[in-house]
Amino acid sequence: MRNWILPEYISDVLPSEARQIESMRRRLLDQFALYGYEQVEPPLVEYVESLLTQHDAALDLKTFKLVDELSGRQMGLRADITPQVARIDSHILNREGVARLCYAGSVVCTRPDGLLSTRQPRQIGAELYGCADIAADVEVIELMFASLQEAGVSDLTLEVGHIGLFNALADAAGWQGEIRQAAFNALQQKDQPTLTELAANLPADLRAGLLALPNCYGDSSALTQAAAQLPALPDIQAALATLQQLYAALAARGLAVRFDLAELPGSYYHTGLVFNAYAKGFTNAVARGGRYDSVGEKFGRSRPATGFSIDLRGLTRLPFPARRPGILAPQGEDPALLAKIRQLREAGEIVIVDLGVLSTEVDVDRTLQQKEGVWQVLSL
Repeated sequence: MRNWILPEYISDVLPSEARQIESMRRRLLDQFALYGYEQVEPPLVEYVESLLTQHDAALDLKTFKLVDELSGRQMGLRADITPQVARIDSHILNREGVARLCYAGSVVCTRPDGLLSTRQPRQIGAELYGCADIAADVEVIELMFASLQEAGVSDLTLEVGHIGLFNALADAAGWQGEIRQAAFNALQQKDQPTLTELAANLPADLRAGLLALPNCYGDSSALTQAAAQLPALPDIQAALATLQQLYAALAARGLAVRFDLAELPGSYYHTGLVFNAYAKGFTNAVARGGRYDSVGEKFGRSRPATGFSIDLRGLTRLPFPARRPGILAPQGEDPALLAKIRQLREAGEIVIVDLGVLSTEVDVDRTLQQKEGVWQVLSL
C-alpha cells in the first residue's frame, strides 16, 4: 500500500520552503499593518452559500463540498478568502467608514489554475471597503507593489484592464447566458476567430468594438486607441476615464503600468478595474486584484471594495534563504547548562541540543562547551 502518495497538484511543504513561506507571511502582514490594514482570520470551512458570491459559477466549480454532520447542510472548503472577508465587513464589523482588512491562510481548490499551480495555495491579501474613489485602487496597487518588493520580487510589471468595457459591449449586444459566457471566455483567451463568429450579427459599431478589445494593449496609447475604436457608450467612456485617472496617479508615484483591455478575471465578482502583477522568472501572475463593489450584496450590505491577493507558495520559486546557523549544545541536567541554553534562546539564538544528530544534517557553526567551569559558546 503506497499510503505516502498525495493527490495530484497537492504536495508537502518541506522545511526550507515552509521557512520561506512563514517568513514572507510575517513580513507581508507587518507591511499591511504599516498601511493601516487589520488582520482577520475566517474559518477554513463554512456553509457553501457563504463562500460563493452571486452568480459565480467559476468559484462554485473550484469549491470542494461536503455535508455537515451536525446540521445536515452543505458546507464547503474555501477556494477564495475574499467572499469571507466581505461577509466579515458587511455583516460582523458593520463599520460605516472605510475598513482596511487583510488575511493570510490556505485555500483548497478542486482544480489548479495552471500546470505549475497547486490546489492548495497559501493566500495572503489586503482589501479596502467603503471607498469608491480611484484613490482606494491606487492605495491597494501601491501596497501590492511594496509587498512584492518586501518578498524579494523584482522587475515587476503591472497590467491593468477594466471589466466594465466587456460588460458595456455585452449589455449593448443583449448577450446573456451561454453566449455572454462564450464571448467572455473567448476574450480571456484572445480567441479572435470565435469572437468574430459570435459578433457576426451585431451592429457594426459593437462588432468593431468587441474585435478591437484584444488589440488594445500596451502603454497609455492603448487608451487612446480604445477611445477611437470602441463605441461611445456611457459605461465605456466612464471605464476609460477611470483607467486614465489610474495611469496618472500611478505615474505620480513612479509606478509603471501597461494596459490590456481584454484582460478579464477568473472570478466573476469583479466589477471594474482588474490588475495583475508579473515578474521575470514567473510563468503566472505573482499577484492579482481588482474592484468588486457588489461582493457583499448577498450578505445584505453592498459596499465599494477593492483589493489584491498573492499566493505565497507561488513565490517560493525564488531561491530559498539559508537557515540561520545555530549552536550545538550537549544534553544534561546541569543547572548552569540549562540556564545558559535558556539565556541564548531568549537572546534569539538557535540552540539545538545534541540528541545524536549529525553535524552535517543540522546547520550549526558554534558549540556550547564548558571551560574552566563556565559554559561558553565556541566556534566549530
